[in-house]
Amino acid sequence: MDKKLQKTIEKEVIIEGIGLHTGEKSRIVLKPVSPNTGIIFIRKDLENTEPIKVDIENLLDTNKFPRRTSIGNEKTQIHTIEHLLSAIYAMEIDNIFVEIYGSECPGLDGSSYEFVELIKKAGIREYTEEKEVFYLKEPIYISENNSYIIALPDKQFKISYTLDYPNTFINSQFASFIITPEIYEKEISPARTFCLKEEIEVLRNMGLGKGSTYQNTLIIDKNKVINNEFRFQDEPVRHKILDLIGDIALLGKYFVAHIIGIKSGHSINTKLIKKIKELIKREKISGVGSPVYTSISTNQLEIEDIQKIIPHRYPFLLVDKIIEINENRAIGIKNITANEWFFEGHFPGKPVMPGVLIIEAMAQVGGVLMLNKEENKGKLAYFMSVDRVKFRKTVRPGDQLLIEVEVVKLKSKVGQIQGKSYVDGKLAAEALLMFTIVEP
Repeated sequence: MDKKLQKTIEKEVIIEGIGLHTGEKSRIVLKPVSPNTGIIFIRKDLENTEPIKVDIENLLDTNKFPRRTSIGNEKTQIHTIEHLLSAIYAMEIDNIFVEIYGSECPGLDGSSYEFVELIKKAGIREYTEEKEVFYLKEPIYISENNSYIIALPDKQFKISYTLDYPNTFINSQFASFIITPEIYEKEISPARTFCLKEEIEVLRNMGLGKGSTYQNTLIIDKNKVINNEFRFQDEPVRHKILDLIGDIALLGKYFVAHIIGIKSGHSINTKLIKKIKELIKREKISGVGSPVYTSISTNQLEIEDIQKIIPHRYPFLLVDKIIEINENRAIGIKNITANEWFFEGHFPGKPVMPGVLIIEAMAQVGGVLMLNKEENKGKLAYFMSVDRVKFRKTVRPGDQLLIEVEVVKLKSKVGQIQGKSYVDGKLAAEALLMFTIVEP
């Protein structure tokens, strides 16, 4: 793989505006710095403040400071930095000094486009020093309050995101982009922040959104955007990708993987970054030259473990790995290759995985979930019925099927499970499955 060189900006540039949450005027000055410095913020409106490096270790509590990404230390805080960080990271700037006059970054038009333009105005300087690049080797999965974020190995930095706001003008949206400076500038940076109409009073009661207007924040009602129009048909989901990139910048390193967000926000995004940071530290302590990542979950099952739980074997074993399993939920992976036996006769010339086998794969993950329980070990799980089946997306060679099953009802011998399968973060199929547990 081609090596990547560290970058900074050529000259100092300035921009000012109103903070989205504080409503206060602020100004930032971007300055070039030497290699291996990283991204550094410093409050210049206060006396005796120290520089704060952009790093997950300096993240402020997202529960205490919701709806934004903030960094700080015992003496000072800097809020709503995600749009600026998103532009810096996506434009591949590794080293930069950010002087800020105020407690919050300017909100500008609610996107990161003006920050991209500011960086371009400053010019980009490439050093001879090589940047550290971390390539993910194993899947990572995190879930929180019906939100999910997944990191998969990839040769490119790619983000896919699924947004779901039923009964609103947004409804469901999906977008997926390989992140390059050119794609980011054109397709992502213009996307503005948004909130639902019914959230406004709640946010104001929390002391947030004081600088938000109908121009810099898209206010979403059931049937329309109030006093504004989308720049893209799927502008909200693109802004979610913008925010996610800003949170990824907290890693402090250039990271290559396919990140899949499903209704994720700052809280779960930053949990992913914390886990990745822990893995990087562990590799450095162990003295390994290039990082080798493992999944964050300790509750994993390899193919040998799966075969000890369910009786299925090739060619009918449709689960390659369980990346997370607990009392009520399991996440499995099926890698779809061109050599799968079922492609030979199913839509020859344009191979598509049969829908019934996607359901069967869900059932097998469900069987693992049921039979992994101590009281069910050594028993068999028979598939009794399937209901509410919906197929959303074809599954083809090269896809990775991520299968999530969750217990809906569970009695001593009968279980009902909700199954969902995703490809690149987009829902491929879903069904409600029922099992009975029997002695062999």
